[in-house]
Amino acid sequence: MALLSVIRRWHYRDHLSIREIAKRTGLSRNTVRKYLRLDTVEPRFKVPERPSKLDPFVERLTIWLRREMGRPRKQKRTIKQVYADLVSLGFDGSYGRVAAFARAWRDDYRRQQQMSGKGTFVPLSFAPGEAFQFDWSEDWAIIDGVRTKLQVAHFKLSYSRAFFVRAYLLQTHEMLFDAHNHAFRVLGGVPRRGIYDNMRTAVDKVGRGKDRTVNARFLTMVSHYLFEAEFCNPAAGWEKGQVEKNVQDARHRLWQPVPQVESLAALNLWLEERCKALWQGIPHGVELGSVADAWGDEVASLMPMGPRAA
Repeated sequence: MALLSVIRRWHYRDHLSIREIAKRTGLSRNTVRKYLRLDTVEPRFKVPERPSKLDPFVERLTIWLRREMGRPRKQKRTIKQVYADLVSLGFDGSYGRVAAFARAWRDDYRRQQQMSGKGTFVPLSFAPGEAFQFDWSEDWAIIDGVRTKLQVAHFKLSYSRAFFVRAYLLQTHEMLFDAHNHAFRVLGGVPRRGIYDNMRTAVDKVGRGKDRTVNARFLTMVSHYLFEAEFCNPAAGWEKGQVEKNVQDARHRLWQPVPQVESLAALNLWLEERCKALWQGIPHGVELGSVADAWGDEVASLMPMGPRAA
């Protein structure tokens, strides 16, 4: 990711001082100020050896630990409280096993946070406000009596699984940027990471491994909203599996039967309201309640979408 985007995120999102940014980058403080006036990837966690009694609870325990890392210190639950919650769900193993798992998980988290890794690691669970996934699809609607082929932008918050869909006639930079603006408006803010495939409006050239030449206009948008963009391996759609599934589900929920509307604006208004209504009735699957309930918990963890003055 471009150095300007990194510096802006550190300063405006993570509230690092100019002195600290200069220390990390090796740049002078005047140069850092110049960058600001101009306008880490997700860690891999080693799972320690553990008794089989904990295996059925590892996914939920990991979700809880990730959530605690994002909370203010005074609001964090103790491991004893987490252990008690596991026991209430049927866990009958020892407190020591849970504490050891949590300790190893946190140690890896803190160590990896200090590293600048290469590549995109997509975990099975996400903390509130951590990430969204994006994809395009092609679908059809009857607009003013004419059957029209559409380019459809799909967004999905990785924690709450709240989704947003918006239709366009073309896939251009202007359409991509407009879709992000409307998605962040409806979803209530901006997650810290965005996960994409190697679409032509974002990536000019795919190199070896994770090497990417990212489009300059796309980088400008990323820098404006202060999130980090990550790109999947070629032909590895599973790395953004949530939104891939959302594309499939949307065909049944939104596009069958084919919508009939007077205009593209009317279609997008209907899609927005339909998405929000669907959140209410779809069970989350991991968290208690619906997608809407989980979104209500997540929205406070999203970054504001307003522009930052440098």
